[in-house]
Amino acid sequence: MPRKGPAPRRLIVPDAVYNSELISRFINKMMHGGKKSIAEGIFYRALDLINKRTSKDPLEVLEVAMRNVIPAVEVRPRRVGGATYQVPMEVRAVRKLDLGMRWIISNARKRGGKTMSEKLAGELMDAANNSGASVKKRDDTHRMAEANKAFAHYRY
Repeated sequence: MPRKGPAPRRLIVPDAVYNSELISRFINKMMHGGKKSIAEGIFYRALDLINKRTSKDPLEVLEVAMRNVIPAVEVRPRRVGGATYQVPMEVRAVRKLDLGMRWIISNARKRGGKTMSEKLAGELMDAANNSGASVKKRDDTHRMAEANKAFAHYRY
């Protein structure tokens, strides 16, 4: 915990092709071991595949997919008098995007397919159609929060 207040958020430079901060954050999240050019190649190939398969604007498909995946509420553990309760809380805007991207990328990696760009394109298209593992994860998170609504008064 810093002594002089919260650490400032870093400025994210938009990507070169689509001039989008969302794409830049997505590429940074996908990156393994500092290999940014490889992550960029995978991501842009995935967007090309989306464009070929759906003949829609890939940026629009990405935004719809993110809207369908980001959670509104989540459960967080809160310790009260020796017992740990799963307390439903609203998710901050930055964390919403972060969770959505994390779920899409992790489910794309688990997915069956030939290349990572094919897997990512498939997961993004499924998420845009409100199906797939990432949307299921969001629904499970919401269901968990709904089930633990009785502990909402323990919010901090």
